[in-house]
Amino acid sequence: MGAPVLVLTGPTGTGKTDWAARLAETRPIEIVSVDSALVYRGLDIGTAKPSRELRARIPHHLIDICEPTESYSAGRFVDDAVSLIAAIRERGRVPLLVGGTMLYFRALWRGIAPLPRASPELRRSIDERAAREGWPALHAELSRLDPHSAARIHPNDPQRIQRALEVCYATGRPMSELQQSTQSALGNIPLRAWALVPSSRETLNERLELRFQRMMNDGFLTEVRTLYARGDLTAVHPAVRAVGYRQLWAHFAGDCPLDEAVRRGVTATRQLAKRQMTWIRSEPGLTWMDPLDPGAYARWSASVDEGLG
Repeated sequence: MGAPVLVLTGPTGTGKTDWAARLAETRPIEIVSVDSALVYRGLDIGTAKPSRELRARIPHHLIDICEPTESYSAGRFVDDAVSLIAAIRERGRVPLLVGGTMLYFRALWRGIAPLPRASPELRRSIDERAAREGWPALHAELSRLDPHSAARIHPNDPQRIQRALEVCYATGRPMSELQQSTQSALGNIPLRAWALVPSSRETLNERLELRFQRMMNDGFLTEVRTLYARGDLTAVHPAVRAVGYRQLWAHFAGDCPLDEAVRRGVTATRQLAKRQMTWIRSEPGLTWMDPLDPGAYARWSASVDEGLG
């Protein structure tokens, strides 16, 4: 069967990168990033991107592979990840998938449904309705048409609401129903997956706020200013829509003062963590670990070693 695929996921700010690096320091492991923002060059501080020094010491993949003007999709991730996993295993090493972009994990584990292509006409119609009625109203409609998808999508997440409604309108079937008829891209490769789940939501929220402030102190604002000054990026580019970047971008666009942008950035980060936890709770194949428990890492590394034989 060869080496298993190891997975370490969890909400943002729970220490996944540190845990993965510690493990890879002493095992034949290569890290595959599962993060929709780490793929972009120039998005470093706000994504908590692993340092160049760390990446020089430990093999990391799917980091800095796109310009921020590009789009990177779940389908492209699956193709890239499958190729990397095969190459890493052929080298006699172990792939460790690390990150919190749950859509990418789901696409890799469960497969990608043959969904219709984006329809500019449908999207324009949905946008016009949202301008009149508000996205929460469209989320309520999605709850009637596709309750399973609606339960996973926040009422203030226009991009995902729009896509789920578009699929319903175009196919006459719920997107969740289409997604259930898929197969894993991993085939028969053995998989072992863990999630870092803090025992205290309050502690995580406090850490996320401190982490955002630390990013600001480390030059996050300057990083976004540099991206804004390029002139070839807009608020609709996926890279700019990343949590934290979107809120600081709005400040440079004149939509809000800096303190309000920071407040929105902290709130958006907490909301992201909440959405990630919702996905983790719905995924039966994960073993939970509490990163706030001092002995959790030692137990995890021992469990990994048992599986690697």
